[in-house]
Amino acid sequence: MLVRLLYCSRAVNTSADAIESILAQAREHNPVSGITGILCYGGGIFLQAIEGGRMQVSDLFGHIQKDPRHKDVALLHYEEILERRFGGWTMGQVNLSKLNHSILLKYSEKPELDPYAVSGKVSLALLEDLMATAAICGRA
Repeated sequence: MLVRLLYCSRAVNTSADAIESILAQAREHNPVSGITGILCYGGGIFLQAIEGGRMQVSDLFGHIQKDPRHKDVALLHYEEILERRFGGWTMGQVNLSKLNHSILLKYSEKPELDPYAVSGKVSLALLEDLMATAAICGRA
């Protein structure tokens, strides 16, 4: 049974090294668990979609909720899926500092990442748009 989970959180440490550490850990551990996904980070906020087996995704989300590098963890969307949307990614990364702000304005009131202010479906649509416009790096 494949599932997709979308969550957001705030970074406790917003340094480039801390963010890279989170990405590196995801890219190392996710393939072993059959987890794929995409991580969007900007303005101290993470927006992440993770896909895989129900138990593996649930275990990973439980770990994220306890991870001291994250705070204000919020579940935005959860669904059973027939196929992965991010299957070619162990953990893609969106660099919002190089992003055309019109994409963000398409989905929210301000040109900034704020998944706390929109629905989970809107946040998922944003990630899909970012993927379609090749605004994601780190494909593995």
